[in-house]
Amino acid sequence: MLIVDGRQNRFCDGVSRRTFLHVGGLALGGACLPQLLHAEQNAGVRGGHKGIIMIYMPGGPPHQDLYDLKPEASPEVRGEFDPIDTSVPGIQICELLPRLAARMHRLSIIRSLVGSDGAHASSLCSTGYPFGRSPPGGAPNYGSVVSALEGPTSPAIPACADLSERMQHTPYNIGGPGFLGSTHAPFRPDGEVRENLAVSGEVLARLDDRKSLLASFDRYRQSADSVRTQSAGAPIDDNTALALDILTSSRLAKALDLDQEDPRVRERYGTDDPQALPYSRLGYKALMSRFLLARRLIEAGVRCVTVSFADFDWHGGNFRFARKVFPLFDQGMSALVDDLHDRGLDREVSVVAWGEFGRTPRINKDAGRDHWPQVSCALLAGGGMRTGQVIGATNRLGEHAVERPVHYEEVLATLYRNLGINVEQATVRDLNGRPRYLVDGHQPIRELA
Repeated sequence: MLIVDGRQNRFCDGVSRRTFLHVGGLALGGACLPQLLHAEQNAGVRGGHKGIIMIYMPGGPPHQDLYDLKPEASPEVRGEFDPIDTSVPGIQICELLPRLAARMHRLSIIRSLVGSDGAHASSLCSTGYPFGRSPPGGAPNYGSVVSALEGPTSPAIPACADLSERMQHTPYNIGGPGFLGSTHAPFRPDGEVRENLAVSGEVLARLDDRKSLLASFDRYRQSADSVRTQSAGAPIDDNTALALDILTSSRLAKALDLDQEDPRVRERYGTDDPQALPYSRLGYKALMSRFLLARRLIEAGVRCVTVSFADFDWHGGNFRFARKVFPLFDQGMSALVDDLHDRGLDREVSVVAWGEFGRTPRINKDAGRDHWPQVSCALLAGGGMRTGQVIGATNRLGEHAVERPVHYEEVLATLYRNLGINVEQATVRDLNGRPRYLVDGHQPIRELA
């Protein structure tokens, strides 16, 4: 929230206070930005970075309709789609994914993803912890872990960001920093935050003379949920000035401005459809621009970006929804992979697309597939990983893994490894000061090394 006038406000405690310049939490857990910059400075800032883009597919994508089709199975199992050849001989995927098929040499598929707890929640993908079994203070999402271990690439850029929709099924929403604290919370560029990053006109002119503006206030202090107070005339520290810079002219604001992107690149990613219902029973959208925003944030210096895409909880109309959503996913994911290669980021930035579980092999009476935690799938690219391969296999009906089961935490361990983090040694401290390993005994996927 950014306020630059001097009107009187009355807060809920009944005390009348003069409105003040408030460089607010930027959706980072409510802590004020100057305070966060102090914490980042104390933690140390490193130059140069590798990154992770996670595409979370809420609801559980149907593995046997995406990458593990069973054309020889009976109709009530095989479904309505046919497999097509890819750029890698011997690998086939769904006919609705022709762009990804043409880029299979840049991708790796996991057909034997195991370890789901069966919960309709993002926690397993984003934290590695099963839903409802978090440690005291909450399990931190992977981006917050990276923030704590690596710090930001620049004081003006958050280490992690969450571009996901706010979903009405609360457990779908990407978890916060948990026991690591608000300093490491994912940045969410929506709502008031986005408005603050686009300050313009008279307000922008007034902010140009920051020191004079701050000195003109009779008091400079934070609201009830803030922790920092500064009196008029006190020196303006570097972090406060930097916070104002972020709101008015930062790389972050430019990264979020898609009008600055090459129109030809934007066209590759596709356009957002304001109508959600064709893609989700619950109104979640298939937002193509989020793939592009993720790449732009990574280039701006963010280490980890999470994006939610559509809704795959198709208990009914599985194939009707898939005909809408699969081609969009195909376009957005392919554009992202190409973009990273074109920009020389394919060895630096890891991409994973996955959901919390798979779907039942047998199609139900409503032409849908129900929850199936026994096995799921994942698509990976970039990060210097070995691509052009399929890891693992399921039985003839897609019921369970029969070759090389891969645990969710193995995928997270791989993403950490791609950042240069040794999961056998790296720890983060919980609320009791006890060191905790990032994954529970799982190793990076050897086939991807």
